[in-house]
Amino acid sequence: MEPLAPMITTNPFDDDKLREECGIFGVSRAETASAIVALGLHALQHRGQEAAGITSWDGHDFHTHRAMGHVAGNFDRDEVIRGLPGDTACGHVRYSTTGETSLRNVQPLYAELNSGGFAIAHNGNISNAMKLRRELIRRGSIFQSTSDTEVIIHLVATSSYRTLLDKFIDALKQVEGAYSLIVMTPEGMIACRDPLGIRPLVMGNLGETTIFASETVALDVVGADYVRTIDPGELVIVTNDGQIRSHRPFGDTHPRPCIFEHVYFSRPDSIVDGSSVYSVRKAIGAQLAIENPVEADYVIPVPDSGVPAAIGYAQQSGIPFELGIIRSHYIGRTFIQPGDKVRHLGVKLKHNANRALIEGKRIVLIDDSIVRGTTSLKIVQMMREAGAAEVHMRIASPPTKHSCFYGVDTPERTKLLAHKLDVGGMQDFIHADSLSFISIDGLYKALGEAKRADIRPQYCDACFTGDYPTTLTDQDDVVVTNQLELLAERVV
Repeated sequence: MEPLAPMITTNPFDDDKLREECGIFGVSRAETASAIVALGLHALQHRGQEAAGITSWDGHDFHTHRAMGHVAGNFDRDEVIRGLPGDTACGHVRYSTTGETSLRNVQPLYAELNSGGFAIAHNGNISNAMKLRRELIRRGSIFQSTSDTEVIIHLVATSSYRTLLDKFIDALKQVEGAYSLIVMTPEGMIACRDPLGIRPLVMGNLGETTIFASETVALDVVGADYVRTIDPGELVIVTNDGQIRSHRPFGDTHPRPCIFEHVYFSRPDSIVDGSSVYSVRKAIGAQLAIENPVEADYVIPVPDSGVPAAIGYAQQSGIPFELGIIRSHYIGRTFIQPGDKVRHLGVKLKHNANRALIEGKRIVLIDDSIVRGTTSLKIVQMMREAGAAEVHMRIASPPTKHSCFYGVDTPERTKLLAHKLDVGGMQDFIHADSLSFISIDGLYKALGEAKRADIRPQYCDACFTGDYPTTLTDQDDVVVTNQLELLAERVV
C-alpha cells in the first residue's frame, strides 16, 4: 500500500496571498481579562492562523497558555480560561515571519527580569534583529526562541538605565523596523507603536477597562468603545490603579503606515488610521474602473478579499456585480489527499465557479493582488472551464515587485511574478484576455491623497515601489555576505 500524501491546504487561493503578519490584544483592569482577550483574538484570527497565546497577571503571578492552531479549540474551554486568572491579560495570534514554526516561538513571550515578570506580544518585524542577537549572545545572553521579539526582552534586561520604562525606551531606540507591542509588567501595561507607525494599534475602553488591539473590529466584538489610534512613536502606559500616561520618546516623526492594511490585511469592518477599510476598498475599485475600463457582462470578485473592490468597480463602471465564484465556509483547512487526481479536485472544495451565471459571458475578475501568480492562473482556468467567453482581470493594488521586511511574510523577490515579468508577460502567464492594475497614484487617490508624494509619501508602499522607509541592516548583511561568498567562489 502506498503511503498517503502529506496534508496540504484545500484552499487554492490562500496559498498565493501575502500572509497577515500577527494580531495583538491587551486588557487592563477587567474581571476575567483573559476571557475578553480570547474574544478579541477571535476577531483578529485573520491576522494569524498558525498559533495563539494568552498571558495574564493576577497581582502576584503571571500565567501563560500558548498553543499551535486557531483560537477556537484552544481558548474556548473553561479550564483554559480559569488557568489564566487576573484582571490584566494580553494575547497574540501568529503567522511566523521570523523564527521557525514551533511552540517556543508562540507569543506572548515571557521572562523574569530583575524588575519582575515581563510579557510581550509583538506585531511586526525587527529588521536588525539578527545583528542585535549576535551582539547580545557575545555579551552572554541566552536565547530561548528564534523569534525577533525576544531580542527586545534581552535589550531591556541588559539596559543600564534605572527604571523599567527607561530600559524599555532604551531597547526600542536600538531596534529598526516595524512593531506594535503590548507589554505586561507588575507595574502595569504598556502599548506602543514604532516611530513610523508601520503596524497598526488602537485603544478602546469598556467602562473602566482599557483595551489595546491591532484593529477596531476586535473592540467591536468585545463591546468596547473606540477611543483613538495609538500614534506612531507613542507609548501609552496603564498603571494598575487605572492611570493612563502617554510618552513620546522619539520626537517628531513622519508616519508611514502600511498601505496594504487598507488593500488586504485588515478586516473590512475595521477602521484603520481613521478610514473605513470597506469604504477605502470600494474607492480603490472605483478608481480601478476609471483607470482600467473594459467591456464585459459581469464584475466578479475573487472571494472574499476582492468583494469590496469589485462592488466599487461595478458601481463606477455600470457593469453588474455578480457572485461568479461561490465559496464554501464549511470545509476544514486541510485534508489528506491520496493522489494527484484527488489533489486536483480538491481545489474546488472551498471555491467553485457559478457555471450557470458564467457560461458564455464576458467577465471581469477583481482581486486584491497578484503574488506568485499561481492563484490567478487557477482562477482564470476555473472561469474558462465554466464556459466564460472572455476573462479579464483587474487588480486592486499595483504590481507587487518587492519583498516586505516589516512583518509580512512575502516570498523571495525572485518568486514574485511582477518582479520577473511585465504586465503583458503576467497576462500571458495567467492566460487572461487582459490584465490591469491600479496605479500607485490611483491607490493614493482612493486613500484620500492627491497622488503619491515622491519626496514624502504618506504610507509604506515598499512592496510596490521598493521605497523602504527604514534601514534594513540584516537584509544588507545577507546581501554583502552573499556577494563575498560569490567573489570567493570566483577567486577559487
